[in-house]
Amino acid sequence: MSLAPSATELVYAAGAGSRLVAVSAYSDWPAAARVLPQVGDAFRIDLERIVALRPDLVIGWASGTSPSERDALKRLGIPLLLLAPRKLDDIPRALNLIGRLAGTSPVARSAARAFIKARNRLRAAYARRRSLRVFYELSDSPLYTIGGPQIISQVIRLCGGRNVFSDLGKLAPVVTRAAVLARKPQVILIGSYRGAAAALGRWRRWHWLPAVKHGNLFIVPGEILGRATPRLLTGAVRVCQDLALARKRIYASKPRR
Repeated sequence: MSLAPSATELVYAAGAGSRLVAVSAYSDWPAAARVLPQVGDAFRIDLERIVALRPDLVIGWASGTSPSERDALKRLGIPLLLLAPRKLDDIPRALNLIGRLAGTSPVARSAARAFIKARNRLRAAYARRRSLRVFYELSDSPLYTIGGPQIISQVIRLCGGRNVFSDLGKLAPVVTRAAVLARKPQVILIGSYRGAAAALGRWRRWHWLPAVKHGNLFIVPGEILGRATPRLLTGAVRVCQDLALARKRIYASKPRR
């Protein structure tokens, strides 16, 4: 049983999707997960339904499963595995762990190797590119961004960028627009939430900002990037392509030093 959409994706990627008896709300990938019973969301879980389904293991997300829910599952004698991938290397580790627990290690190992291989290809392709200052917007009002511990920050680094708020220790800190302007990002990436296009347009009023001056404002697949699963690299490819275009726009007419 899964208590988070990301955990659901990892279970399927590790070859154990057929063993899932229930998932959390918004578990929409792969398509097979959409027809499974749902036992809760980010705010609460249905303990009665969980007990009725008699799972051998519940897989939750460390940042999303509350202490009270953990205690309740423990009192009921239901084993709970909490995942907390914060780095790209944590994704293949999570796959292998699920594979061992579910008895699907061959599939999990294959998925983990494929992820590492694809990640290494991106790293090699962009390792020597000029670094760019990048601001990533999670939402416009309030203005949420990503801190250093957020895995998207690692994606930006993989593509040769630097999260301008990587010094902040929270996963999703609230910042002011003035703070963003002070850090002069050369690229602004906005997750594909509802209203993202309008949010992107609001940045254009600051014509002097490097990201605006060079037209480096991009909408990226936020839902994919926000889930620490193998699909994260699909979003990473998009980020790397956008940063490559940004470099071209900034440096094409400038001589190399």
